[in-house]
Amino acid sequence: MSMPIELVRQLTEEQIAFIKRTDLKAEVLEPGFVRLRMPLAGNQNHIGSMYAGALFTLAELPGGALFLTSFDVQHFYPIVKEMNLRFRRPATGDIWVEARLSDDEIERLQSQASSDGKAEFTLELQLTNAAGEVVAESVGLYQLRKH
Repeated sequence: MSMPIELVRQLTEEQIAFIKRTDLKAEVLEPGFVRLRMPLAGNQNHIGSMYAGALFTLAELPGGALFLTSFDVQHFYPIVKEMNLRFRRPATGDIWVEARLSDDEIERLQSQASSDGKAEFTLELQLTNAAGEVVAESVGLYQLRKH
C-alpha cells in the first residue's frame, strides 16, 4: 500500500532538511507518476543560473517520490545506487522533472523484491525549463529493497 498523497507531499518537500531549504515543490504525486519543480530563487550559483547541486537534487528525488506513491512502504524501501547528470544548457529559471513507472513495472519490482530481497530499476529523466528546453539529463539506478 502506498501512502496518502498529502503525506507523500510533506515527506518529499520537507522530510530532508536540505531539500526543504531548496523550496522544491511536488506538483503532481500519483501512483506511477511524479512532477517536481525546483525554483531558481534561492538556488542560484555564482553566475545567476541554477546551482548544479540543486539540479542534481531535482534529478535524484523522483526515485524516492515514485517509491512513496507507488510501492508498499511497509514492506520495501528505496536506495540510490548510481546517479549521472549531464548538463545541456544553463538553467536560468525554475526547472521541472517528470518521472513514470508503469503499473506492470511497479508490480514486477515488488514481486522481484519480495522473492529476491531486492530489485533494481533505472530512471532516465530530462530536466526542463518553462519553455520545455532540456537543461540536463539524468540516469539514476535505484534499488527497491525488502525490509
